[in-house]
Amino acid sequence: MGDALMRIGEVAERTGLSLRTIRHYDDVGVVRPSARSQGGFRLYTEADVQRLLLIKRMKPLDFSLEEVKDLLGVLDELDAGPQGGPAREDLLRRLDEYYTSATERSVALRRKLEAAEEFAERLGAQRAQYRTD
Repeated sequence: MGDALMRIGEVAERTGLSLRTIRHYDDVGVVRPSARSQGGFRLYTEADVQRLLLIKRMKPLDFSLEEVKDLLGVLDELDAGPQGGPAREDLLRRLDEYYTSATERSVALRRKLEAAEEFAERLGAQRAQYRTD
């Protein structure tokens, strides 16, 4: 028996993405629904949900839509099965590049968050000072 199919509303709820965003990803070919109901409703599998969650995790790191498509293509090809030689090595090299980029972008984002938290703390201290005057 195959994966249970979910309507777009359930997928939106599970992923925290808006219906509009999910439809946009369909329109640009990043995540297409696995099926359509007789009434034309988009139907998604658990694999589709996991794909959307991967995209959602890439967004805060400012990966472009082209980079998202490329990474998903790399993962799809690797998941498709054993290919050997230079083709597989190229896919693995590209995956390594995305890993390195994600790690570097995470460090930069963490630094920005630390600066924002420091600013909020200082502002809070100033606020408290003015409230007690």
